[in-house]
Parts: sequence; structure tokens; C-alpha cells
Amino acid sequence: MTRKPQLFARQALAALVCMSLAWPAGWAQAQTAAPPAEPAAPGLPSLGDAGDMTTLQERKLGDLIARELYRDPDYLDDPILGEYVDGIWSALLAGARTRGEITPELQERFAWRVLFGRDATINAFSLPGGYFGLHTGLVGAVASRDELASVLAHEMTHVAQRHIARMLGKQDRQTPLLLAAMVVGLVAASKNPDAGSALIMGGQAAVIQQQLNFSRDMEREADRIGYGIMTQAGFAPEGFVSMFEKLQNAARINDNGDWPYLRSHPLTTQRIADMQQRQQNLPRHAAPAPDLEALLLAARARVLGRPGVDVLRAWAGEPDQSGFAQQPLARRASALYAAALAHAELRDLPRAQTQAAQLAQAVAGDARAARQARLLQAELALRAGQSARALELLPPPARSPGAAPQAGRAVLLLRAQAQIRGGQAADAASALQPWLSDHPRDATAWQVLAQAWAAQGQTLRQLRAEGEVQMAHMDYAGAVDRWRAAQDFSRQQRGGNADLIEASIVDARLREGRELLRQQQEDEKKLK
Repeated sequence: MTRKPQLFARQALAALVCMSLAWPAGWAQAQTAAPPAEPAAPGLPSLGDAGDMTTLQERKLGDLIARELYRDPDYLDDPILGEYVDGIWSALLAGARTRGEITPELQERFAWRVLFGRDATINAFSLPGGYFGLHTGLVGAVASRDELASVLAHEMTHVAQRHIARMLGKQDRQTPLLLAAMVVGLVAASKNPDAGSALIMGGQAAVIQQQLNFSRDMEREADRIGYGIMTQAGFAPEGFVSMFEKLQNAARINDNGDWPYLRSHPLTTQRIADMQQRQQNLPRHAAPAPDLEALLLAARARVLGRPGVDVLRAWAGEPDQSGFAQQPLARRASALYAAALAHAELRDLPRAQTQAAQLAQAVAGDARAARQARLLQAELALRAGQSARALELLPPPARSPGAAPQAGRAVLLLRAQAQIRGGQAADAASALQPWLSDHPRDATAWQVLAQAWAAQGQTLRQLRAEGEVQMAHMDYAGAVDRWRAAQDFSRQQRGGNADLIEASIVDARLREGRELLRQQQEDEKKLK
């Protein structure tokens, strides 16, 4: 049975515009020479001459692709998983800047954003303009922060070294436009498998795929520099070796018989041997203790990947099996987390909360794991309608004298939702606004803030926040629609000074949204 070729689930974007860490499509094929350059078709803009794409052009192409990823039903913004990955990602970015791998221009021009996709395959990929895709299957397979850091550092290097631009710069100037057209076509294909088959089996797609494969030299460069970035950031180099072994073992699973240019291919033995040699040259250390936090988050990723009801039932029942109490703590903790969340997905919240409490007791001696267990308990309390219990589990962060309170994104969003449901919407809004001042592209935070304003009857502010949700996902038409509604409301319902200030913000954002929408529509016309 053929799955729908969705962007995340089918790795279509990974095959078209990026290189997956482990299995670049067409990896084992010989690189073919680029076809002779042809005159650009009338009406199509040039995204670059024979040289490399500029950083601005690469970001523009990446924005186009990311916009479609946000719309994909497999896109996932989970605050708990996201906060965990963002912590690793931020450390890697700092390490790359320290080493000089990311220049100030790239830091400013590119997005440097990791997007999650619900997909059981063990894969990650890089996109133009500093966007990165991470499958829940990969997070579900790692056993430590170091392993995940090795994957992210490798993909970060592909972007930092401009590998995508360097490849496209060797091709005909129409290639970026053909690439963008393929992306748009694949979005349509996710809704119409017949159209997708016709598109994917076309000769044009095969030509583009052959042109976009990263060379073996680029792969070795990503391994070498990525290794340096992750060690600079403080992660153990052993993570690269163990992750490569997992990727090699998973290659057979990911090669599922789909269309040839979407297939995965194993790592080369040379790359694996290189990482093993680097490992052997390091001083020997005692085996590290199990990374309980990573194991808990891996369990979360597996459940959120929607494995199916039968699998969820199997995971939910694992703690009830005989001999479970005698298993190592790492195994028990991972199983209890998966069981609790699986019970919640199966709508058995009392049982879910019982197992989450057992988990909290089991990992109480590990600060990071204990925090993840507490976040899970708060999440389950919210699902059960127990807002007071959720707030009890998530006390407000400590405030230093003269400084704003510091809270992680997961705690902030869970507390805000609990406050809204508990009749404290004003407190939720007060906590969210400083965060959004620093993180204006946090769509989920804007959505929660919209709920907080709605609970207080602040319709104008609610509409403005709803527009920001769409803007964060680069849905400019949706943003314009909400801000136009906010503008109409402000004209009909005159308020005080606060509403006048909010109305002026809406007017400015509406003008900006209309300009971005106009540019987007012009770009889309050129792709038709």
C-alpha cells in the first residue's frame, strides 16, 4: 500500500533540495555532468548567474519551501520536544560561531530554524536558507544528547558551508526555479497521489535529483566540520560514532521500495571508518551513565509520531508485564514515559497519570529527567482539566532582583494554558508578551496569547495575535485576513488609548503583510 507523498513523511524535500545525513537519494550513483546552459524562459526571474546564489536568494528559496512545510499535516510544534532540541541547537550555533564556521552575514541572513515532522524514518535534512528538517523517528532513536548533536551539527555544516548554493551555482540558472516548481508540485501531490505519480516519474524530476546530490567531498566536509562544531559546543565525540552505527542499521528499514529517486542509501564505509578513527585517537574514558532525559524525550517522539493504535496499546501495557520492576532504570523510565503518553493518546487519562507519577518517582534523582517527568505530569493534568494541579507542578520561575523571570518555553506555554483555563488569563498574557518580544516568530506562543486575549474579551488584541500566528508560518494571506478583520473591528468599536495603540500596530502590520503577500504572489506567478 503506497503512502501519500507528503513533504515530511515521504522525504520528498530531502530528496529534492537537501542531503539527508545518512542516505542521500542517488548517493551511490555517479555524479552526472550538468547539462549545457540554456537561455532563461521569458518572464522567469534569474536567481543567480553562473556563480553561486547569494545568501538573500538562498533564503528566499528556503522561505518558499518552509512555507509549504508549515502547511503540511505532518508538521509538529511540540513545546517539550522543541525546547529540548533548541537547547542542543543553540549550543551548536554558539560553537559554530566560535569556530568561525558561521559568518556574521550568514547568522543574520539565514533562519537557523529546526522544523519537526511526524515521520517514523530515522532522518534529518537541510534546506536552503538555514531551515532544517528533523523527523520524530530520528529523535526516537537516539540515546543521548551527543548523538542528536552529531546529526544537527552535520546538517548545520551543509548550510554553513553553502553546499546547496555551491551545487546550484554549477547548474543552469533555471534550476532554482525548477526546484521551487517541484516543491509546489509535491505539495499538490500530497492531496492527489495520481498527480504525484505523474510528477515524480517525469524525466525532469530525475534530472534535478541527479544535479542536487551532495558530492562525497561535501559529505566528508560536513562530517569533519560537524565533528569540530559539536566538540566545540561541549558534546562528547562518541555521539558521532554511535549515531553513524544507528544510521547504518536503519538504512535497510528506510529503503521501503518507493520510487527510486526517493530511496535511501547507506553510509559509505569510509565515512564510518573516519569517525571510528577519530574516536580511537581520543583518551579512553569510562562509559557514561545513561542519558535519562534523552531516553524520555525519545519515548515522547516515538509516541507523537503516531505509530498506530496497536503499537500504542503495546507500549501502554509494557509496565504491566512480569519482571518489569527488575529491568534497569533507563529501560523502565523510557517505558513508563511511553506508556503514560500512550495511555493519554488512547484517552485513558487516569492510567496515564498513574504511570507518570511512577515515572517521576523513579527518576527523582536525575534533575533533567525529573523536570521532564514533571512537564509530562503537568501536560496530563491539563488534558484532564486539572489546571490547578498543572500550576502546582509548574511553579513560577524564580526572579532575580531587577531581572525578568527566566522560564523555558515548555513551562511558559503549559503555565499559560493552565492560567487561561483557571481564570487567570491576564497573568498568562503578562507572561507571554515579554517572551514574544524576544521570539516574534513563535506561532504557538502567539496562538496561546490569542486565547488569553479572547478569554478577557479583548477582541482587537485577539485578532492581532491570530494574524501573528499566520505571519510566523509565512501565510501572508491568512495574516492579512486576520489583520483586516482587526482593522474593521477597531473602526466599529472605538476604545481607549490602549486600543488606539493596538490599532496603529495592526495598521502597520497589515501594510507589511500586504507587501509580503504581493511579493509572494509575484513569485508564484513566475513558477506557473
